[in-house]
This record gives sequence, C-alpha cells and structure tokens, in this order.
Amino acid sequence: MALRQIRLIGDEILTKKCREVKEMKPRLRELIGDMLDTMYEAQGVGLAAPQVGVLKQIVVIDVTEEGNDPIVLINPEIIELSGEQEGNEGCLSVPNKVGVVKRANYAKVKALNEDMEEIIVEGEGLLARALQHEVDHLSGELYVDKVEGELMIAAQEDE
Repeated sequence: MALRQIRLIGDEILTKKCREVKEMKPRLRELIGDMLDTMYEAQGVGLAAPQVGVLKQIVVIDVTEEGNDPIVLINPEIIELSGEQEGNEGCLSVPNKVGVVKRANYAKVKALNEDMEEIIVEGEGLLARALQHEVDHLSGELYVDKVEGELMIAAQEDE
C-alpha cells in the first residue's frame, strides 16, 4: 500500500460530487488500502476518496484508540439520524484547525463493504460524527461550512 497526498481546502475536487461505485476492481481495493494507510499516518479518524483526489463514493473510518477496527463504506447513505451533539470537529483537508459543529448524536448508514455486500453501520458520539462528516465529503461539503463561530487553531499534541 502507499500513502496518498491529502487534498487541502481550496482544492476544487473537495467541492465536487462523487460517483457511485458500480463494481469492485483491483484498483479500488488498492485505493481503499491506500486510504487506510494515509488516514492512519495522518492520525485521522476518517477519510473520504475525494480527499485523496478520487471522485468515488468511498469512505474509511476508524474511531478506535488502537486504530485497528477500520470501517469501509462504499456508496454510503445516511438512513437515520437522531439526537444532537455539539463539539469541536476537524478535518485532514483543513489541517490544524477545528470548529464547533452541531451533528446528530446517532447515525445509521447503509452502504456496501469491500465485497460489495450491503451492510448497516450505526453509531453514537464520535462514530456518528465521523459518519456524517465523511458522507458530507462525498457530496462536496466540508465541515467548515457548518461551523458555528470561527475556526480555531487545533491544540497540538506534544511530540
């Protein structure tokens, strides 16, 4: 697998709608592996294909602290949202910035897995936030458009 360059805010590709994946091909499997490697290397919890320059409806997410339980979603569709949470949100395409965003506290998503089998993923809290954030990317939406107030500089962890 290889690390891919993460596209940054201002790159036109981040504002475009992604195409549906019709069939799993070796190049798409490679892309998914690269996306996971890139997400883990950048210490993110989610990454959408347009963030690495590919206009396909593919998302990877891993909200575990160990970073060993990846979720791969192809053609994801949010089918249920409930509750509300408000908190700081960041994005690998908007480095070193965070902003307060209101999201549903529970999200249920229908998608396909890497074997093109239908799956349902549901979660609360951080997983619900990540699901909504990454699905937004597939329609060209960035969290910065939903920020209440100003973007702030993210706290840097000590090396």
